[in-house]
Amino acid sequence: MENNEEIKKELEELEQQLQNSEIYNDAKKLKEVSKKYNELKKIFNKLKQLEEITRKIFDTEKMLNQESAPEMIEMIKQEIEELKDKKIKLKKEFEKKDDNSSQTGKNVIIMEIRAGTGGDEAGLFAADLFRMYSRFAEKMKWKTKIISSHPTTINGFKEVIFEIRGKDVYKLLQNESGIHRVQRIPDTEKNGRIHTSAVSVVVLPEAKEIDIKIENKDLRMDYFRASGHGGQNVQKNETAIRITHLPTNTVVSCQDERSQGQNKERAMTILRSRLLAKKIEKENENLKEKRQSQVGTGDRSEKIRTYNFPQDRVTDHRIHKSWHGLEQILSGDIESMIKDMGKTS
Repeated sequence: MENNEEIKKELEELEQQLQNSEIYNDAKKLKEVSKKYNELKKIFNKLKQLEEITRKIFDTEKMLNQESAPEMIEMIKQEIEELKDKKIKLKKEFEKKDDNSSQTGKNVIIMEIRAGTGGDEAGLFAADLFRMYSRFAEKMKWKTKIISSHPTTINGFKEVIFEIRGKDVYKLLQNESGIHRVQRIPDTEKNGRIHTSAVSVVVLPEAKEIDIKIENKDLRMDYFRASGHGGQNVQKNETAIRITHLPTNTVVSCQDERSQGQNKERAMTILRSRLLAKKIEKENENLKEKRQSQVGTGDRSEKIRTYNFPQDRVTDHRIHKSWHGLEQILSGDIESMIKDMGKTS
């Protein structure tokens, strides 16, 4: 359940936005702010009701302790029961709201996959994981779209950032954040030695403009030509963009769209989601510790899951469980892993 003071503060901020004449020039933002304001106002009023009922129960129980007449005691007890029933109903309404609100904005995620230690082999495994999640998305009837990518010359990825849109996508994939380790014999290995490589995966719920306010003065935008494999320029116009959020030194670049405007929009989407994650980390220390332990630095020692090719096995080190059939798993058959992880979260 949300804190009354926090909601009151957020309502005041939304009121200020609605009082700003500039918002009426942006119909989309006006609609979003108005909708959120109305939803929060309802929650705030319910919280006030809950506080009032709690106060009445306290006062009535105090009255009961001071009453001696049997008829009055019975009447007061009945009143207390009625008040407690109202309180329970209100709390259930909040629990239902919390379940719904926890999914708000979480039917869209941004997934970032980056090659860590292991050189070319790490890049190839980053591509394997991208295909795994893309194929799982297909099975779930979700939509996938690449936002930004940096391919290697051997069909791998140094980095790939993509959007997945669909029902309960964040709920199901949030536990995929962390370091994924692979153990296999590379095609280029003549002596048959097993190599170990690592890839980092980050899952973020998409943040809307209403969730994170970004001032233009806090941004530095650099434009350049989009490049293809090997770094060669593939466009004459400077359609690619790099955005730096100066207060946090958060840098986002995007070059996969055809126009500068589209790349800017995509880059801002990534930036908002990263800043929202940082905001959550700052406000909630427990969440911060959890995310830091999940994501880490890309080092092999911080693994959450190991994909062992010689043993045809995937092991999740958080729940100490293994699954066989690695090729099927990398083809998108990860339902059982997702289900088992969901039981522990």
